[in-house]
Parts: sequence; C-alpha cells; structure tokens
Amino acid sequence: MRTTGNLLAAAAVTLKVGVVFWVLVAWRTPGGEPWDAPAFWTVVYPIALAIAAVLGACFPRNAWLWGLLLMALQVPVVAVVSGVGPLLLAGLVYALVLALPAMAIAAAAGALRRRLHERV
Repeated sequence: MRTTGNLLAAAAVTLKVGVVFWVLVAWRTPGGEPWDAPAFWTVVYPIALAIAAVLGACFPRNAWLWGLLLMALQVPVVAVVSGVGPLLLAGLVYALVLALPAMAIAAAAGALRRRLHERV
C-alpha cells in the first residue's frame, strides 16, 4: 500500500510541477506552444531536463516515469491554451521524442539517489 501511495504522490507532484511549468512557458510564448518559444532549446528545455532530474532524485522509484510525464504534459497545456488543431498529434510525437532524454536524466538521478542512500 505504501508503494502505491508513494507512486501516486510522485505522480501528483509531477503533474502539478509540470502543468505550472508548461503553463508559464506557454504564457510567455507567442502562440502558446512551448516548442515554438525562441529560447526553447537554450532555456526552456534545459530547465525541463533539470526539473526531470530533481523529480527523479526526489522520487527515485520508477524515476524515468517522471521525465516522461513532465514532457508529455506539454501537449494538454497546448491543447488548453491554443486549442486542439490538426498538428496536435505531431506535437504529441514531438513531446514523446523530447521525453527520451528527460526519462534518461530522471532515471539516472533516481539511481544516483538510491546508490547514495544505500551508502548511508
């Protein structure tokens, strides 16, 4: 039961952090699509990867999942902010491709946290 509760808590935190982050990015982006932001590759995406690392370290069990969830949250935020359009499916595929590094970073941060916790 505790494992399920921890998983749900981690998912809830990731959802809240991800939605707030992507809404702020969409709010500052013309057109509301985070991947169209002028500073997406230099500012937004590195911050998203850092958030994935923090989430992975905070919730090391199934840490890769938090990177996936964080990046996939771009799509519903865009759908709410900009509306559903014909390219929404392409946006989902794009978000899932962008999620691969976030998943790897979150998993690495989770593994590092578990390894450091075992030594103590």
